[in-house]
Amino acid sequence: MRFADTPELATWRTTVRSFLDEHWHSTGSDDESEAATSMENEEQFQARMKRSQAWLDKLGENGWIAPAWPKEYGGADMSVLEQFVLSQELTQAGAPTSRQMLNLVGPTIMLHGTDEQKAEHLPPMLRGEVAWCQGFSEPGSGSDLASLQTRAVRDGDDYVVNGQKIWTSGAHRADWMFMLARTDPDAPKHRGISYLLINMKDPGVSVRPLINMHDGHVFNEVFFEDVRVPVRNRIGEENRGWYVGTTTLDFERSNIARVVNIKKSLAKVLDYTQAREVNGEAVGRPQRMELADRAVETAVCELLSFQVVSIQASGGVPNMEASMNKMYGSELQQRVARTAMNITGMRGQLRQPEGLESEHGIQAAMNYLSTVPATIAAGTSEIQRNIIATRGLGLPRG
Repeated sequence: MRFADTPELATWRTTVRSFLDEHWHSTGSDDESEAATSMENEEQFQARMKRSQAWLDKLGENGWIAPAWPKEYGGADMSVLEQFVLSQELTQAGAPTSRQMLNLVGPTIMLHGTDEQKAEHLPPMLRGEVAWCQGFSEPGSGSDLASLQTRAVRDGDDYVVNGQKIWTSGAHRADWMFMLARTDPDAPKHRGISYLLINMKDPGVSVRPLINMHDGHVFNEVFFEDVRVPVRNRIGEENRGWYVGTTTLDFERSNIARVVNIKKSLAKVLDYTQAREVNGEAVGRPQRMELADRAVETAVCELLSFQVVSIQASGGVPNMEASMNKMYGSELQQRVARTAMNITGMRGQLRQPEGLESEHGIQAAMNYLSTVPATIAAGTSEIQRNIIATRGLGLPRG
C-alpha cells in the first residue's frame, strides 16, 4: 500500500493545487451536499449549474473532467494514482469534479459503442450540453438487478419499451437515460437483457418525483408506455446488455472523494464543539469520546481507499477490497451524522440552523436524514457483506 506521494506525484499534486488557486474562485457559499442540493428550487439549481459549468469547462480544457478517458476522446489518459490525487485535491477544495453520470455511461459507449454513437454522444457529454440518468433499478429488482422486467420488444428498426424504473436520480432534469431492458424473456435472467439509450423527451416517457426524508427531490420513478427506441440506440449486442452494463473499466474506484467529505464534515463538528467549550457550554465526555471514535474510523476509511487505489495501480482488480471500502465508508457517513446530532442536541433538530450551528455550517438534522440511503445506494451493506464473505473470505453461500 502506498502512503506517500512519489516525487512525480508530489509535483502533480502541486500542479493541481496551483490550478485551483488560479481558477477556483469559490466563495464557499455553494453547498454541494445532497441535503442542500435536493432542496434547491429551479432558479437556485440553474444558478449553481451556471457556476459549475464555467468551472467544469476550465477543467475540460486540460482533459481533467474525464481524466481516465483516452486523449482522443477528450480525456487525459491519467494513471490511477494521478486520478486519485486529482479527485482528492478537487474534493478538498470543494470544487465540482465531473459531470453527472459522465464516468458511467461515457466509458461504456467508448468501449462498446459504434463510431456513430461515440460521435453523437461523447462530445456533448463532455461539454455538459446534455444531462444523463441511469435506468437500472425497478420496484422488484434492486439488489437482484438481473431479475428486471422492463420489456423491449423488437419491431422492425425499433424496440418498443414498456415498464418502470425507480430511484432514478436526476431523471426530472435528464435529456437521456442509459437503461437495461429485457429483450428475451425466455433466456436465463442474466442473459436476454439489452443496454439501450433512451431520449427522455420521447413520447411515452413519464417521470414522477419521489420526495425523500428531508423533503428534497433527487429520486424519481420513470414509466415507459410503448416508447419506440431505435435499434441504433442499443449499445453492444442484443441480449448481451448485462455484460455491457457490468463492464469493469479502468477509472478510479477508491472513492477518495467520500473520505475527504467525511473528514470535512467531522472537522466542522470538531470546530463547533471547541466553540461550544469557549462559550462555556460544556460538551460531555461521552460526546467527546464519540468524536474521537469517528476520527479513528475516518483514518481507517482513508486507509481502505489507499488500499483500493494501490491494488489498481499495481494492475490488480479490487473486489472484496472495493466492497469493504464502500460498506465502511457509507456506514461511517451515517455514524458521523449521528454524532453531530448527539453533540448539537435539541438545537440540531432544526432544519434551518441558528446561532453557533449556523456559524459553523452544522446542518445536523438534514445531514442525518440525507445519509439514510448511503447504505442502500450503489449496493446495500448486506450485498457488500455477502461479497466480502464469499469472494474475500471464501465462505459458502446460504
